[in-house]
Amino acid sequence: MVNTGPRIQQEKITVEQMIRIACRGKHHSKEELCDSCQQLLQYAHVRLNHCRFGEQKSTCGACPVHCYKPVMREEIRAVMRYAGPRMVLHHPMALLRHTIHGLLRIRKK
Repeated sequence: MVNTGPRIQQEKITVEQMIRIACRGKHHSKEELCDSCQQLLQYAHVRLNHCRFGEQKSTCGACPVHCYKPVMREEIRAVMRYAGPRMVLHHPMALLRHTIHGLLRIRKK
């Protein structure tokens, strides 16, 4: 079953924004993603499409299930470490939504 709900779609947008920031900063790409970042984005979208938690998913950092392969998990962690602080300048609303959602999920536990 493929997840297509609003929560998953928003996560896809957020992860793409983060990958674009990292690709621009680390790989000096302008408009298009480099091949490795494009592959990471496609992988992230596939994982989100098949997330077992669907619309009830937590933020990936708080998830009890690591669905990424170890190599890809390290790549996405590097992207998040680089892009996370820069989201304040580039996509503040996406960062705020992501943070609030993460806090709400922790609170419900």
